[in-house]
Amino acid sequence: MNVILIGAPGSGKGTQSRYLMDKHNFIQLSTGDLLRAAIAAKTAVGLEAKGLMDQGKLVPDDVMIKLVDSYVEQNKGKSIIFDGFPRTVAQAENLELVLKKNSSAIGKVIYFRINPKLLVKRLTGRRTCVKCGEIYHIDSKPSSKGDICEKCGGELKQRPDDRKEVIGERLDQFSKNTGPTIDYYIKKNMLAEVDCEKDPELILKDIEKILGLSN
Repeated sequence: MNVILIGAPGSGKGTQSRYLMDKHNFIQLSTGDLLRAAIAAKTAVGLEAKGLMDQGKLVPDDVMIKLVDSYVEQNKGKSIIFDGFPRTVAQAENLELVLKKNSSAIGKVIYFRINPKLLVKRLTGRRTCVKCGEIYHIDSKPSSKGDICEKCGGELKQRPDDRKEVIGERLDQFSKNTGPTIDYYIKKNMLAEVDCEKDPELILKDIEKILGLSN
């Protein structure tokens, strides 16, 4: 089963993806991770994307589709979580073509509903491990080792696009581009909502119920 998670930056998609991967053997396609890998490798696509991401802007659809197409082809037959993709109707339409080409489809789309004011607090306090990608928060989930990851010993840093001056642009972009995408999936009768102001464990239970994975 392939699942799309849609929500504003900081709504908790990454946390729930990890739960589903650990508990139900999903794999995660995170366009952010794909892009960061390209940036780390200093590919042409990565350098172009870095300039846009640092300004809180979205990477062009043609670049994203190429990355997604390659990932899906390499993971045929596996249950994929699409974390933060598609963001636009054009991406949604192209994703359907990519999946169809690989004899697959989307099972459910889950929208992470949350108050924008809470998002700003979550994002500015978020710290990410540069080695393993584990996410911490200076208030709600601090590392017991300060600026060091408890899991792998990597350094914890604030992502450039989590700076306060960039967050407003990110949220504006999300509302502008993803609102129509949510409507697109509503019309297809594929969308379900979860309240993301709950504790993460309760959110997981809601998602499991939607996906028919609860006991």
